[in-house]
Order: sequence, then structure tokens, then C-alpha cells
Amino acid sequence: MLSRTRLTAQQLRSHRYLGPDDLRSFGHRSRQKQAGFTTEDFSGKPVIGILNTWNDLISCHAHFRQRVEEIKRGVWQAGGFPVEIPVMGLSETFMKPTSMYYRNFLAMEAEEVLRTYPIDAAVLMSGCDKTTPALLMGALSADVPSIVMPGGPMNRTSWHGEQLASGTDVWRFWAERGAGRMSCEAWCELEDHIAASPGHCMTMGTASTMTALAEVMGMTLAGASSVPATHSGHARMAAQTGRQAVELAWYHVKPTELMNRESFENAITTLMAIGGSTNAIVHLMAMAGRTDVTVTLEDFDRISQRTPVLANLRPTGKYVMGDFFDAGGLNALLAQISDLLHLDAVTVEGKTLKDAIGEAEIWNDDVIRRRNNAICTTGSLAVLRGNLAPDGCVIKPAAAEAHLLQHRGPAAVFKDYPDLKARIDDPALGLTKDHVIVLQNAGPLGAPGIPEWGMLPIPKYLLQEGVRDMVRISDARMSGTSYGACVLHVSPESYIGGPLALVQDGDIVCLDVAGRELQLEVSEEELNSRRAKWVSPDPKFSRGYGKLYFDETTQAHEGCDFRFLHADGSQDAPPSIY
Repeated sequence: MLSRTRLTAQQLRSHRYLGPDDLRSFGHRSRQKQAGFTTEDFSGKPVIGILNTWNDLISCHAHFRQRVEEIKRGVWQAGGFPVEIPVMGLSETFMKPTSMYYRNFLAMEAEEVLRTYPIDAAVLMSGCDKTTPALLMGALSADVPSIVMPGGPMNRTSWHGEQLASGTDVWRFWAERGAGRMSCEAWCELEDHIAASPGHCMTMGTASTMTALAEVMGMTLAGASSVPATHSGHARMAAQTGRQAVELAWYHVKPTELMNRESFENAITTLMAIGGSTNAIVHLMAMAGRTDVTVTLEDFDRISQRTPVLANLRPTGKYVMGDFFDAGGLNALLAQISDLLHLDAVTVEGKTLKDAIGEAEIWNDDVIRRRNNAICTTGSLAVLRGNLAPDGCVIKPAAAEAHLLQHRGPAAVFKDYPDLKARIDDPALGLTKDHVIVLQNAGPLGAPGIPEWGMLPIPKYLLQEGVRDMVRISDARMSGTSYGACVLHVSPESYIGGPLALVQDGDIVCLDVAGRELQLEVSEEELNSRRAKWVSPDPKFSRGYGKLYFDETTQAHEGCDFRFLHADGSQDAPPSIY
């Protein structure tokens, strides 16, 4: 394990709580006995904290109550002492205004749990979108040995003989219903089939993306992120994760030793090859901010331009995660791009990434494409800049209609999401397929929480004409299961006076993905005039978590983390850029 000496029992962090012959340790030991344990159960053994994000409102994690028992079994088998510690679950479905608003909250909780309890190593039980980056952010800051147990994707499912994909097909069928081609009865019937088991979305959405990136960064067992939630192999993986956590404790392998510059580059390369979620950009930036690793938007764009898309998975492709697992899983894909990876990067198993990939083979080369038959030769994600996004924005070209990747059209502006909902279907707006739909005040502070509003709806009257994609621009995010010519994460956001706040109906917007530009064809003189008239909105919160969030959250190109939690603590920003 990183060629280091195994700790003695007296060198374990937990020994300071449970080992000494003094009054405080007497209290610690007596309370463990109060819980029904004997001295032999915990004495001289690594304490393994199991951070469990289960709750009844995260159906993606419904199997975690069983998995935690399997993790404990593995810990006991390896000679450790397991302790389950519930932490905040981030329900993508139910948390409002958005689970992203609370990602930093969970990161703080994880950090403080790891810091304050007698934990020698931790198992991070993650799955649903924001739980993986949040737990990793907390683990990086606390720098306690940690290993991720990915929750796994839900089962394949079908409806009327057609394979379904959670998220992706929701948007598709909603468009069909808006076009009048799907009945209310059929829509309600679809509800019974779209999510058929525990586990996160079975598409290459944010959940599958982030657990895959955790694996390639060395923070999971080899192959762990591809195992479906209900597969028997998932239970075996959970137990092995518990056993490996004990090894991490004995050898004191810290997250910052594994998640270095090389592993971040491996993650970005993998993100491109799997056709992963645009949300990963924000999360990786936040994770890097907890370390001394510098990651920029240009790193994503540079690596995107050299990396082929090989995962034929929705929303970019055809299949779902169960097919990906059967086709060989993540390691089979990584074997195809091994020349683009830092293969000497070390994993939590004490092996190199090269060893973790091993001799992985592809068993279905339509699901996992070979290099000579890529879904796209390059360009899974693209970073754009211009006078509309001086600090950058992103688009997923592989999930958009190709003819829209170079587009020039008039803006139709909505001041916030309620305005969008109220007016988007009004025929009086006279929108055409050439219009550019612009949503303001949907960013980190404006929404707040940079919610997944970025896949802006297409007017019903255009859906009825057969339009299924338009250029849409916002400072919001979109679900990793979504698709379309959606320009996202526009930075700086409109709420703090970014150029997006200055766009007016009828302004001509020019999108040029190949040229990496997003331009507003309005003179600088006119923009300066509008800027002088712009009024900063009143603060949304005066107390509590909301005030902390508003005072400390960075912009999208910086990861939307809290400034005071960055590794160097040095980032400052005024409440408005003007």
C-alpha cells in the first residue's frame, strides 16, 4: 500500500480515544460497552466510519440499509471495528430548490464527522448525483483514509416493448405529451415503469458519471462503479469495500495522496470518453479546490479535443448502464484509452491504475465502442467563451442536434424560471426554431443553487411542428440525463451582473461550438449603457444556511464551493462584479 509501513495498534488515531489508561478513555470505552460491545470487539482495531446517505426520500439508496450490513461484515472479517454514521442524504428528486444547494452542506458534515470522531478510515456510501462529490470534498478536506462504495445503477426496464432510460426518456416523452402525441393515461402508466428498482439513474447521467470518475481517480475498488445496484456482485463489492477500508486504516493512505494532478487528468479524460454529465465539470472543479491541484476550464476543453467518446450510452447514445456492465464495464472502456491515461496513478487497493484495468475486454463493442468506431472522435464537452460568458460556459455537443452547433438567432429572454414557466407556451411570443431561448437568474446565487433548469422547455406549438431541439442558454445546470443544444453554467451569472443579465429580446446571439465562442452581437457602448442601468437584486437570505451560502459560494467556473473551504482559503470575491 504505497510502499509504506503498516501502523501499530498504538499508532491508530482511534487509540488516542480508546487505548490510554486515563479518565477520558475510560468514558469512551464504557460508552462502547453501553452499546453492547466488549473490549475485545474494539480494542486495538481500526475504527471504520461508514458514512451512510440513506433516507426514505432517496429511493436510489433504498438498498443502503442492506449494503451497510455487508460493509460491516467486511470490516469485521478484516479485523476492524465498524461504526455506521448517518449523514445528510441529497435527494435529487425531492430537495428544493435543488440538491446542489446542499452539496456543500454535506461536504461540511462529512468533513466534520471524519474530523471529530475516532475514525481511522471511512467508507463513503454514495450514489445519487451530489452525494459522491460532496463526500469526496469532505474526505479531501479532512484527509482521513477513505474509500467510496458506489450505489450502482438501477435495473434495466422497458415499456410497451421499448427499453427505457430514467431521466432521458422522461424528457423525451414529456416533449411528446406537449406535442399532443401522448395521452395522460399513457403518461401515468409510464410512471410505473421508468424507475424499476433501487439504484441511481441507469443512464450516463451525473450519478453514473461521478461514481465512474471516483473509480478512475483511485477511490473505489476496481470495477466497483459499473456494478448494478441489485446485482449480487454489488453486495460482494460492499463487503470487499469494508475489508479494504481496514487496510487503508492500517497503512494510513490519505485521499490527497491518491487524488493528485494525474488522477484529476484521468478523471477528465474518462469524463470525455464516457460521454459524461456536464455537471462533472462543476464537481471536479470543487474537488480540486479542496486540494493543491489547479484545474481550469481549459483543461476540460483541451482533453475533450483529444479524447474519443466510446460509451454508447444515453443520453448521448443508445444503451443503459446494465448493458455497459455486461459489455465489460468501465475497465473495458479504460483499456481502450489507456494511452491517454496516467497508468501509474495509485488506487485505494494499493495497485496502479494499469493493474486495476488489467486485461479487461469488451464483450459488446456496440455498447463500448473501439477507437476505430467511436461515437464521436472528439468533443464530448466543449468550453465556450465570449462577451456573453467571459469566465466560460459549457455545452455537450454530442447530445445536441448537429445543425445547431453553429447558430445565429434572436434572443427570447426570460428573467427567471417562474417567468419562463408562465410565458414559454404563449403563441403570442411568436418564437421560431431559430430563436435562442435565454434564461436569467438561474445560477449559483440567482436561483439559488444553480439548479437543473438548463434544458429549457421548447414551446408546445413548436413541439407540435416537430421541433425537438433549439439553442438554449442559461446560467443553470442541466441533468446529466438530459440532451439538447443547451449552453450551461454561463459565468459570471446574471444575478451578480454578468453579461447574461444584459441580454434583451431580439438581441442576436451567435453560437460557434467549433470556434468555442458565444457572442452577443450588441455593441460594447450599448452594453455599457445597459450595465449602468442594471440594479443589483436584494439579498435573498438574512440568516442561517442561506446567508452562509450567499456569502461564500463561488461561481460555476470555480466549482460553486464555499470560498472558506478552499484548500488555501484565499479566494475573495465581492457580492457584485460591478
